[in-house]
Amino acid sequence: MEDVMGVFAALDVSQEETAICLVGAEGEILAEAKVPTCPDAIADWLAKRAADVERVGMETGPLAVWLWNALTKRRVPIICLDARHANAVLKMMPNKTDRHDARGLAQIVRTGWFKAARIKSHEAYVNRAMLTARDTLVGMRVKLENEIRGLLKTFGVMFGKRVGASNAVRRRSSQASWQSHRSSYLSLKR
Repeated sequence: MEDVMGVFAALDVSQEETAICLVGAEGEILAEAKVPTCPDAIADWLAKRAADVERVGMETGPLAVWLWNALTKRRVPIICLDARHANAVLKMMPNKTDRHDARGLAQIVRTGWFKAARIKSHEAYVNRAMLTARDTLVGMRVKLENEIRGLLKTFGVMFGKRVGASNAVRRRSSQASWQSHRSSYLSLKR
């Protein structure tokens, strides 16, 4: 197929496959396909069908950040459409399939009737992921410490109120308490 000006594309992304639809300036469907959800496969397919594609749209979603960054590096003019706005248009279609969603998204991209979602830099998402992971791990540690404290109180082993108290204090306190309970248990057993 020869390169045509006024070509727009849309991606309906899922974990395994991505439905792609190319439309012309008048809204006619030029090509459709399903390719693996891989930036190289998507960029190669678009390059073979329409090297001068004006805009390629996809909805925001779990894979949008990764694909947007990867396709931008491959010089694909990708934009993210706000999923809520795109969904409002797509739910008007009688047939909800990946292929039909790609067609509907392509028409939205062609007409320009969309709200673009801003994708942050890769570094911003790395920082956010690190902070979120740290917050989760700290929360898990605190919950685990509190659970252990609660269980040990049953046996009379008590710690200070400070989370993360020094290991030496905990060790001394728990050893003394366990020795006391052990000797009490052994005396009852006789």
